Amino acid sequence: MRDRRFGRTGWAVSELGYGMWGMAGWTGSDDERSGAALQAAVDRGVTFFDTAWAYGDGHSERLLGELVAANGDRRIYTATKIPPLNRRWPSRRGDPLERAFPPEHIREYTERSLANLGLPALDLVQFHVWEDDWAGDERWQRAVDDLKREGLVRAIGVSVNRWEPENVLRTLRTGLIDAVQVIYNIFDQAPEDALFPECRRLDVAVIARVPFDEGTLTGTLTLESRWPEGDWRNSYFVPENLRDSVAHAEALRPLVPAGMSMAEMALRFVLSNPDVATVIPGMRSPGRVVQNAAAAEAGPLDAGLIGRLRAHRWDRTPTEWSQ
Repeated sequence: MRDRRFGRTGWAVSELGYGMWGMAGWTGSDDERSGAALQAAVDRGVTFFDTAWAYGDGHSERLLGELVAANGDRRIYTATKIPPLNRRWPSRRGDPLERAFPPEHIREYTERSLANLGLPALDLVQFHVWEDDWAGDERWQRAVDDLKREGLVRAIGVSVNRWEPENVLRTLRTGLIDAVQVIYNIFDQAPEDALFPECRRLDVAVIARVPFDEGTLTGTLTLESRWPEGDWRNSYFVPENLRDSVAHAEALRPLVPAGMSMAEMALRFVLSNPDVATVIPGMRSPGRVVQNAAAAEAGPLDAGLIGRLRAHRWDRTPTEWSQ
């Protein structure tokens, strides 16, 4: 497993990270299998794990804490997220900061996450939604500065709303943000336009999430795909989105090289971009960990294939179902 530099923090983190939402927000997960998958990732050299308080009201964080405790001889980087006070995913234009991240809320949920993880300090704390209009507000700025000064947090990040990669640029220029988490994949190439160049300029780490477009880029989605009641994917893959997603995946299928799955191609596309510090697919079984680790270890795609994949960029506009 290769490491990459995590922006100005200087950390060397595994280029394949681990996204832990599926262990608390999707159906079909159980703690025993989750624990086995997490340990399999550590054993394959994964060192960066991304969770959030909102993933099961701290349940996912507790699973990560158990993993860290069981691997005391290894450097595991812990990243979590503060939920917005108003529980609005995503935030909306005009939302005031005090409804999402008042200073006392930032501290409260940082301390809750520390307790869930059983750690004296967190490597990375991220705002789980964001509005760039909040960039100049000194309230959040003082709150995160206090957390870092007190040694409770080592770095601060922003998780950018779906399909809004430029809704953070002014915030990056405050100099207070060390990492940005953004959706980036074969379809969602928009972060390359303005966000990635600004991250390069400011030495801000990029965490690429949703490399498989919530499952579309695994090549297994069909028009008949359904999920159990309560599964988040039911609210995302509404009929219009399911139809369009399947169509885009089918258009991509002829480009998948012989001997390679669509999922491998999708993951390697993300890792072919040196602007990405780490990519965090969800991996809910040891078998999936092995597959994704092998894909990462296979290295970048060839330039010709990347060029052909450029034509499959799919720019989308946030809607009521794209939380």
